[in-house]
Amino acid sequence: MMDLDMDAELDRPSNPLDLFERLAALNDWSFDRDSEDELSVSVTGGWSEYHVAITWLAEVEALHIACAFDLKVPERRRGEVLQLVSLVNEQLWLGHFDLWSSESVVMYRHALLLSGGAEPTEEQAIALVKAAVEACERYYQAFQFVVWAGKTAKEGMEGAILETVGEA
Repeated sequence: MMDLDMDAELDRPSNPLDLFERLAALNDWSFDRDSEDELSVSVTGGWSEYHVAITWLAEVEALHIACAFDLKVPERRRGEVLQLVSLVNEQLWLGHFDLWSSESVVMYRHALLLSGGAEPTEEQAIALVKAAVEACERYYQAFQFVVWAGKTAKEGMEGAILETVGEA
């Protein structure tokens, strides 16, 4: 087994969440700094208001982002939603969707490792939030189809991958 030394505490010049707080302020997003290591942001998308939680995990030197939308999954649709989560995750290059058991909510999750004292750039912060919101926007209707319209995971996915071209 590898012997890894992770006891060294690194002094960072700033909290990585400060960058995300500035990003939220510049975009006029509602936000709340829940604690030194947690930031909650509301981002309005085309389909929903997205609840973005960004957490600094100092012990593993990572920024974690979770993006959820208001969609409570009833127990009777849980299995089909889990199948949809699996189908959606096959399509994603960054991050993944989960069904958060305790709240029965679908959420997108991703992390940015900042090992060795690395600091996030503005571009990385923007890309992390953009990837989360775009993934939720892309698959929002698929989850709606499965939860509220009673569609199968495959039908929900087919509805999500149809892209409209042009305007009517």
